[in-house]
Amino acid sequence: MAYRDKLLKHTRRDIERLQNKSFRPSTWIGILLYGGTLGLLFVVPIVAGAYLGRWLDTLASGYSVRWTVSLIVLGITVGGYNVFCFLRDRT
Repeated sequence: MAYRDKLLKHTRRDIERLQNKSFRPSTWIGILLYGGTLGLLFVVPIVAGAYLGRWLDTLASGYSVRWTVSLIVLGITVGGYNVFCFLRDRT
């Protein structure tokens, strides 16, 4: 019987913690990690597009930035979509 009382006590405590969680302010480290994650989700596709586009442009004869610009714009679109999906799932 003592085990059951102990389990109920811990369960009540956990439920109270979950209910009060929304009122507790975020920590600075949590805010930094969250912002860093958002930044990486946005920046990595842009940088990858720039590098891939630059490499494709070096394969073409003459001066060309067509692939670089196109893949940077695609990276911005993909990065924005990544951030949108991340924020939508978190709220």
